[in-house]
Amino acid sequence: MMEPDPTPTQDPHESADDVRRAPALWQQILPWAITIACFGYLYTRLSGAAARDGLSLADYLGGIFGRVSWTHWLALMIPYSAFFFLIDSLVVWRVVSWFNTPVRYSAILPIRGSSYILSILNEQVGKGAMGIYLNRRYGVPGWEVGSSMIFIMFCEFFYLLAWATIGWSLRRHEFPEVFGLIPWIACAAAIFLVAWLLFFRGPLGRGVALREKPLFKSFREAGPLRYLTIVALRSPALLAAVVVYTYALNLFGVDANMGQMLGYLPVIFFGAATPGPMRSVAITLWVILFPGNEGEMAAFGIVQHNFFIFFNAAIGLLFLRRANRELFGAERGTD
Repeated sequence: MMEPDPTPTQDPHESADDVRRAPALWQQILPWAITIACFGYLYTRLSGAAARDGLSLADYLGGIFGRVSWTHWLALMIPYSAFFFLIDSLVVWRVVSWFNTPVRYSAILPIRGSSYILSILNEQVGKGAMGIYLNRRYGVPGWEVGSSMIFIMFCEFFYLLAWATIGWSLRRHEFPEVFGLIPWIACAAAIFLVAWLLFFRGPLGRGVALREKPLFKSFREAGPLRYLTIVALRSPALLAAVVVYTYALNLFGVDANMGQMLGYLPVIFFGAATPGPMRSVAITLWVILFPGNEGEMAAFGIVQHNFFIFFNAAIGLLFLRRANRELFGAERGTD
């Protein structure tokens, strides 16, 4: 094969595009390797637990699922998922009303619910759909909508990290050693946040063109109180999860208390919200934290995580027709 022509006649933009389309091999392999390792670990633990009981793996897991009272479990999970949806929509409404345009809370519900359908594939794709809705329905410039969605994601990271740090500090001796990185990550993130605020709201960014770009509109207008407000608005959903997950674990035959869940859940949620293979790590962590209940915890982690994703998508289906009507069948700027 001939070598590429290194002369100046080569198009530099084409080369950049080629690089973006061809990530390094290790970047392609690593997520799969971590995911396979996690599920390999689960399979090993589950097979060992089944063998101790003299059962096949299928019979072992079937017995666990058969012992759960699914009506009681649904009575916990359905209200919790609905409550999370209302809190999540409240955050979107608050941010959009601050930075983009006055809008009723009820007007946010259809598009936030519908975006959960796309979030099955990727949470950021769901937020992108909300951005398109706000642009077409209310005429908000696309860059400014993007700024608000980035602000929400930015606050979500600090919300999860703050609670994960609290959780780790409460149960630090029960987590694998690698989770000792959490307080260090929190310290680095706190320093970064101070610098970020000084850049967009203080003297560090004065006269810098980057600060004035439309994509950073929300950050120019957001003082520390607004960041704290978003964290405070989201926190009831996590505290509700502590209660719900404690009782749900009891339904799977595992003794747990709310003190344990307050320590464990934020760390697991932080891992589950991380893109890529960390979701597999978060599911695996249940088995590590409750030794001796391998089957129950593997089933619990998988069922809880997937029910939450797909039930949220079901909520989206309820709103999908209204969202389509408002997006494509109504005049812009009307409620």
